Amino acid sequence: MVEKKLSVWLEGKIIDSDKATVPILTHSLQYGSGIFEGIRVYETSKGVAIFRLGDHIRRFLNSAKVYSMKLNYGFDEITDACIKLVKTNGLASGYVRPFAFYHDTRIGVSTEGKGVSVFIAALPFGDYFDGKHEKGVTCKISSWHRINSSILPVEAKASGNYLNSIISSNEARSVGFDEAILTSGDGYVAEGPGENIFLVKDGKLITPGAGADILMGITRDSIIKIAMNSGIGIEERAVHREELLTADEVFFAGTAAEITHIRRIDSVIINDGVAGPLTKMLAQKYSDAAHGKDPEFMNWLTFV
Repeated sequence: MVEKKLSVWLEGKIIDSDKATVPILTHSLQYGSGIFEGIRVYETSKGVAIFRLGDHIRRFLNSAKVYSMKLNYGFDEITDACIKLVKTNGLASGYVRPFAFYHDTRIGVSTEGKGVSVFIAALPFGDYFDGKHEKGVTCKISSWHRINSSILPVEAKASGNYLNSIISSNEARSVGFDEAILTSGDGYVAEGPGENIFLVKDGKLITPGAGADILMGITRDSIIKIAMNSGIGIEERAVHREELLTADEVFFAGTAAEITHIRRIDSVIINDGVAGPLTKMLAQKYSDAAHGKDPEFMNWLTFV
């Protein structure tokens, strides 16, 4: 069976993916100076829908502002391009990746006078944890700390920030864990390499706040809104690492990971290694919202 060739969007045109090439010396490849987003696509009873597309594109544009990247496209153009590309590639479910990068090939870290290109991919995408989503994941508290806003702007979703994620994830996986958990420089819980983190204690939902130098995730925001709508108490505050070990439930939340429970942290088994009741309830409500089954959150869906 021949796989369908995917199309991509580059600088205002939809083209075959194999025609979207850049020189090896492209600035953003050398220095990690790109910005990007990750957006899920879901199949619903009313058709294919992109989840919280507008919120992702707004964050994309804000990341560009932080790094003074002058994009040639605005909110409406990038939004429309994502919708058209999902339709062109015939996705029923999948992942959309807008990406802006400096295409200049001159050596030197300065971006002054260097042009910016905007690229969008839309491709099939399944379980981020390769089949471990249902049984949960094991995590190592990393020896590497989360970068903070005095080093890099953590709320900008920039390519270079993810070197911090890569080194912590590599460390965890090299000793047999599925994922890492990063702490802030002062030892408080921050986030996973590509996910925000929540814990449950005595029926209350707790998650690190902006002061932990986390990326303010859109899935994180979705869980908070769903919890509030369901009458679940929630605290956004500094979280000590030992609170994870004594929590009733712990889970990751992210666009790629969706809601994935954490069954072990270091040597400590969480909730006998199974997803707890609040984790399962929030995961189901999140899935219902993403698949158009909850009228309360239909405004989160952009139908293609």
